[in-house]
Amino acid sequence: MTTTVPKIYSFPEFGSVAEAVADHIIAAQNHALFGDSDKKQDRSNSTGSAMTTNTTASSSNSASTTNIAGTPSNPANSSKKKKKEVVKRFKIGLSGGSLIQVLHEGLLKRDDVLWDRWDVYFADERLVPFESTESNYGKIKRKLFDQIPEGKGKPKVFPIDESLINDPQECADNYEKCLIRGFANKDSVKKPMFDLVLLGCAPDGHIASLFPNQPTLRENFAWVVPVEDAPVGPAKRITLTIPVICHAHRVTFVVEGQTKAPVIKTIMERPDKGLPSSIVNEGAAGRVSWFVDDDALHDVFVTKKRYKFLVDPPQK
Repeated sequence: MTTTVPKIYSFPEFGSVAEAVADHIIAAQNHALFGDSDKKQDRSNSTGSAMTTNTTASSSNSASTTNIAGTPSNPANSSKKKKKEVVKRFKIGLSGGSLIQVLHEGLLKRDDVLWDRWDVYFADERLVPFESTESNYGKIKRKLFDQIPEGKGKPKVFPIDESLINDPQECADNYEKCLIRGFANKDSVKKPMFDLVLLGCAPDGHIASLFPNQPTLRENFAWVVPVEDAPVGPAKRITLTIPVICHAHRVTFVVEGQTKAPVIKTIMERPDKGLPSSIVNEGAAGRVSWFVDDDALHDVFVTKKRYKFLVDPPQK
């Protein structure tokens, strides 16, 4: 068994996983924006603040940043040299794969997602055109962001620079600079600290674009690294490194399907095998949660927990 046991929440069906993950995300959102209170906040009190945040943040973003929310108006009292109020943002890192469908099913029906207070980064990206079905950004844009109902605001989204997809090293360096602008800017920080990083886990054990037995697992300094020869899917990618993932306030895995059961068994029962998820379970000990369906835990010896909703679930 793993020496550091994460929280493992198991559900009988996909829909239950999506609903619980949505609650988990909104609880993380509320904690990041409003402090210890995980209760639903009044959107009417936060919308104006979010507009101010977008104005402040946009001045330091690169040309490659996609502001799905659009361009906010200038502050009315710009002539007065007052110290600008710092409005908190929810900084989330997303991976791709089946996780995107979970987000689609769980989040779009909620009315308490403060989309205009989100800064969305990517835990990894395949170096393909955004229109490709292999693009994490392209897929999540079409499946989630483009389907946010009118009037609910839009997140600020930070994709890779599409013009750099033929040069993995330059693309990784460019995305690291994007993270520096978003997390460090004028402060000296060793690593970005996401409020939440959401990851899947493939049957071969890779998370984000960190593959088992690859040199990228041993990277301790860079925030983002290139992948030149991924063993599955598009060969060229970029990915956040293990230290960056482990530095997040919360790291959450979302895994479903019986095809994942063998690798989950190895992750949980044989951490000595050094699979990426096992490394994260140890490195982010106490901040890791797993949301899985029962099929993914077939023949896996773990202690499952019952998920307790932290935010009022949506009305049905």
